[in-house]
Amino acid sequence: MPSDGGPAPWRTCPEGLDVRVRATPRGGRDAIEGIETLADGVAVLKLRVRAVPENGAANESLRRLLAERLGLPASAVRLAGGAAARRKTFVITGDAEALGRRLAALTGRDP
Repeated sequence: MPSDGGPAPWRTCPEGLDVRVRATPRGGRDAIEGIETLADGVAVLKLRVRAVPENGAANESLRRLLAERLGLPASAVRLAGGAAARRKTFVITGDAEALGRRLAALTGRDP
C-alpha cells in the first residue's frame, strides 16, 4: 500500500463510488489487503477471496466482501466491469464521501 498518499483506487460517480480492484481468487481467505499502484500507474484495491473464478463465484465473493466490510447490503455493490479479468471495477451505491472515509480506514490510508 502506498504510504505517500498516492492516488486512491476509488472515485466519485453518480451512484456513489467507482472502485478499481485487483482480485486474487483462491486466495485462502477473504480479505482487503490494501492499496497497490500497478506498473501502469493505476491504483487498485487489493482483494483476496477463497472462491474459485468459475461461474461468477469469485466475483460474487468480492462483491459480498466489499459490502460486508463497508457495512452495506450486498445489493449496494455491483460489478461494473472486468467480470473475467483480475482487474475489475465495482460501483458502490451510497454517500461517496462517507464510503471513501470507510475505505480509507479499511486500508490504513489517511482520509
